[in-house]
Amino acid sequence: AQDATQAGFQPGETVQAIDLLYGVMLPSGADCCIALADTIAGSEEGFVELMNQKAEKLGLENTHFCNTTGLHADDHYSTAKDMAVLLQYALKNDTFREIAESPWHSTPGTNLHPDGITYYSTMFKNMSDTSVTGGEILGGKTGYTSEAGHCLASFAQIYDREYILVTAGAAADATGVPHILDAKTIYNRLGEAVAQK
Repeated sequence: AQDATQAGFQPGETVQAIDLLYGVMLPSGADCCIALADTIAGSEEGFVELMNQKAEKLGLENTHFCNTTGLHADDHYSTAKDMAVLLQYALKNDTFREIAESPWHSTPGTNLHPDGITYYSTMFKNMSDTSVTGGEILGGKTGYTSEAGHCLASFAQIYDREYILVTAGAAADATGVPHILDAKTIYNRLGEAVAQK
């Protein structure tokens, strides 16, 4: 079994919902996923039901969720296309967009962390330069399991348009960030193609 990534909150800690949302999106905090699911739906299983209802409503025909953390499960699956549709939908929400575009987030003090917690985007901390030909990568969310490989759902502004890119299945390489290098390569090629039109 693989260990889920944690944002660092502890049992019994009183945390604002917004800080849990940042904890889900930036460091991929499984602790935050479970806490939000419990709060919203009473249990992770209850929240997964809501996730699958939303997937159906959005027409994600090749997606089925079994958990909130994205950890491997036999009946937990999606496609790059479905993830792109989901990201396009989510980016209409200003709070989601602000979180997805944030390189880091510091929480206010809590009962167990008086100085708060600072955590960092798993995408931005591995991307020293967000610029690409004709624009920049604005935000994104990484994912990794040994079964799915390195995955990235990202969005970029190139010239006057916003683009979404979802890549999956990148094998680990010497850099450790093949999914981020893939995204930079594809966005650069896109920018070059747009410039030549």
